[in-house]
Amino acid sequence: MALGNFSQVTEFILLGLSDTRELQVLFFTFFLLAYAMVLLGNLLVIVTVRTDPKLSSPMYLLLCNLSFIDICCTSVISPRMLVDLLSQRKAIAFEDCIAQLFFLHFVGASEMFLLTVMAYDRYTAICKPLRYTAIMSQQVCWVLVSACWAGGFIHSTVQTLLIVQLPFCGPNTIDNYFCDVPPVIQLACTDIYVTEWLMASNSGLISVVCFLVLVTSYMFILVTVRVHFTEGHWKVLSTCASHMMVVTLFFVPCIFIYLRPFSTFPSDKHISVIYTVFSPVMNPLIYTLRNSEVKASMWKL
Repeated sequence: MALGNFSQVTEFILLGLSDTRELQVLFFTFFLLAYAMVLLGNLLVIVTVRTDPKLSSPMYLLLCNLSFIDICCTSVISPRMLVDLLSQRKAIAFEDCIAQLFFLHFVGASEMFLLTVMAYDRYTAICKPLRYTAIMSQQVCWVLVSACWAGGFIHSTVQTLLIVQLPFCGPNTIDNYFCDVPPVIQLACTDIYVTEWLMASNSGLISVVCFLVLVTSYMFILVTVRVHFTEGHWKVLSTCASHMMVVTLFFVPCIFIYLRPFSTFPSDKHISVIYTVFSPVMNPLIYTLRNSEVKASMWKL
């Protein structure tokens, strides 16, 4: 019996991305390199920001937290996935599955909130430069970061509590490479109509609202840049475009997967690769390599 005597299922079987041995070896090589890039890139950003006194503004504090979240997010999934790619039987205990699901949504929702705060920070810096230091002080920045983590924890706790109260007594095969809400609740031995909509309104609406706030912030930035256009604003336009590209890679797959009622599609696991692997790889590249101050500090380091 598993958690709280609600389930007869003691483990789940993950089907992974492919059952072809050659493809599994190819995927292992690719995801190992991607995981190494995420760790090295984001650790470099954290060390650079923490060791250079010049990088003490709220923008770099938020960037440092984003790098830490990316490390946590990819570490929840990648190590287990890499082991499974070399294993014949990809089994995960019920408790481990629930723990993976909890931590994934914890750091995932925290990242959504943090990206929204970062967009607001850029909006304040560009559209209200004279009031920036008053609006985004160090104290306010820490409060916002704490609120991001608290929001992620509350979101993940709600998701997990809705799942652990479901009975699991039948099939235990998950057509994915990690435990996520949609494929897991499909295995419950009960009517999940209400649970589906509760979870869709939770995860889906958070994704949509954060994405709309992000887009609105960048629209205000672009309007401000257009009205007060100077030669230096070409860099702002270029930076906004690259940031929107990364944000879109992260949010659109989440909206597609979590906003609808949880009828899973075979393509879901391939779409999940975008926000669990590609986005953490791209974040340190986009948010740091386009920033001259961070690059200069990295060279000094």
